[in-house]
Amino acid sequence: MNLSLSARVAESFGNKRVAAIPLADLARIASDAGYAALCMRPSVVGVHSPAGTAEQTRRSVADRGLAISMVTADFAVPENAADGPNSLRQITPSLDLADALGVDLIRICMKTEADIVHAQRAADEAQERGIRLAHQSHTRSMFETVEGSLATLKAVDRPNFGIIYEPANLALCGQEYGEATLRAFQPYLFNVYLQNHTPEPDGLQPMDTWVQGRVMSTLRPLDAPGGIDFSSIFSGLRAIGYDGYVTMHQAFGGAMTPEEATKRTAAFLRQMIG
Repeated sequence: MNLSLSARVAESFGNKRVAAIPLADLARIASDAGYAALCMRPSVVGVHSPAGTAEQTRRSVADRGLAISMVTADFAVPENAADGPNSLRQITPSLDLADALGVDLIRICMKTEADIVHAQRAADEAQERGIRLAHQSHTRSMFETVEGSLATLKAVDRPNFGIIYEPANLALCGQEYGEATLRAFQPYLFNVYLQNHTPEPDGLQPMDTWVQGRVMSTLRPLDAPGGIDFSSIFSGLRAIGYDGYVTMHQAFGGAMTPEEATKRTAAFLRQMIG
């Protein structure tokens, strides 16, 4: 398993459109902490960016000896907005961005069964260019539940279409996220995202889900006690022989600096990987 740092660490919890620190600083922080890659977000570079931005981003990351593990190409996808699936209907700009960044994995969004045919067509076009598409385990999407995720993956039925396993969103939806879930996802598992965000009745952050309604929740530092059972997750990852990226994907909203969060979580994740 290789460590990847999501540009989410440089965003506020509530605003996914603005990065708090320049890319060059984020790449330095990731490299110094021992990460192998950065996961790109539209707050850094996207289909909206001026010409040449992707190439410059690729060089800035490579200068620090880092790869790019995945790209989320437009704001509607991480915002999980109603127009999130629109990129599936016109996937070419996202594929062009991935090519310019030198990355073979794009995060996409699906909301309804009507999106399945568009995901199939997008995956077919992506396959021609050696690129994969993946959907994150996420509230208010077709990947809210384990059962729904598997049904959608089987319906799309493309070898380059998979899932980004993210246990916190599964927990918020009342789902089991341990080894049994990882074994079920194994044939489709393209990436692992981690954040320590759990449902708690006395939590301060309301999260809306389709299966559980509004859920109160708490966001903790990744290495804080309580919350997500990371030991069971890494035991499950080892059990299925997962050797891909493990991406630290958490906004801290000022609770700690990106540099402090990055160092602490890198040490924690290395301990978990063993």
